[in-house]
Amino acid sequence: MFRYPSLFLLLFLLLACQNNETTDEATTEVITAPTLFDWPGIADQLLARMDLQAGEKVLLVGQTGEFDPLIPLLRERISAAGAEDLGAINVNGDEPEAWATEFTQGAADLSREQLRDYLADVDLGIMLPGAVPTHAPYAALQDILQEGRRRTIHFHWSGAYHLNGSEKTVDSTVHVFYQQVLAQTDYAALAAKQQTFEQAMRGQAIRVTTPKGTDISFQIGDRPVTKQDGNASAARAQQGQNLIDREVELPAGAIRVAPMEETVNGSIAFPDAEWNGQVVRGLVMNFENGKLSSFSAGQNEEAVQAVLDENGESARSFREFALGFNPQLAIEATGGEWIPYYGYGAGVVRLSLGDNTELGGQVTGGFVRWNFFTDATVVVGEETWVEDGSLVR
Repeated sequence: MFRYPSLFLLLFLLLACQNNETTDEATTEVITAPTLFDWPGIADQLLARMDLQAGEKVLLVGQTGEFDPLIPLLRERISAAGAEDLGAINVNGDEPEAWATEFTQGAADLSREQLRDYLADVDLGIMLPGAVPTHAPYAALQDILQEGRRRTIHFHWSGAYHLNGSEKTVDSTVHVFYQQVLAQTDYAALAAKQQTFEQAMRGQAIRVTTPKGTDISFQIGDRPVTKQDGNASAARAQQGQNLIDREVELPAGAIRVAPMEETVNGSIAFPDAEWNGQVVRGLVMNFENGKLSSFSAGQNEEAVQAVLDENGESARSFREFALGFNPQLAIEATGGEWIPYYGYGAGVVRLSLGDNTELGGQVTGGFVRWNFFTDATVVVGEETWVEDGSLVR
């Protein structure tokens, strides 16, 4: 096309210099126009999930530097819905002026125990990215949930994992992906699928197998099945039977249940993963009546033993069965390259070890270890629900 390529290059460079010499206003427009986050859209989705009632008291808990632009939008929408905006607590310390209210200022420097009383009348707490259960305001709200009162939204926005179970950095790809999931999830359909699966499990043996050798079965009896379907309404929270029934996670997708401990029998062949700072390969654990009876590994078996020794009976106990139902979070939606959002995608299985009291189980001790299985088959009674990692019902 160009007979004099060097002349074309010179013209291109001149134009580039001219573009860099535009006004500050123009430069700002160029930089900020294609924003990574649709903050108003995220705020609208969260408000829809809350189903706020007039007069409800709503508190945000966040961390500066994490999703700051979302906070004023949420506060505006909370007030517009007729609820009471209590402001936003910064878990890092002092609130920015735009976050603070008389209520949040009164919470400053209070201990977890003091916050438990101070926050007792908060109808809905929204845990934003950056806030975790080790922060006093978050922990105090969980204490209130454990007492069978109130509700929270746990707006994680993290929890991406590589296929080997190691944590993946939440980069721009993950940000865009999770926004799409939040907006595109069919919440009514998700709730219906989860309800049907719970009904199928009642009174049946559940068996999980994998190509590597997992073959474990259990029953749930009358244990509560937490259905993370995105419903954060007060009416739904009033029906909750345990902490996580009242802590609604967004994005949504998984059912979670602590099987009756005495019914858990069989073997789990774990994916290669890190234990005590070492990659353990070929790990197989055998369970009898919910307790670890023996284990072996092809490499770094001593690393597993170190974790068991450090954490006692909790680490030797079967904790939880979780199954993802959200097709928007399925591994296939990532091109098969990573596990989105804590394994909440359709067909992903979690077989966890440790404390299951938040689920209504009997195992105490505090230790928790999640383990992801992307190629499992799940049979309930005589019906196959998941085959080789794909939800088939």
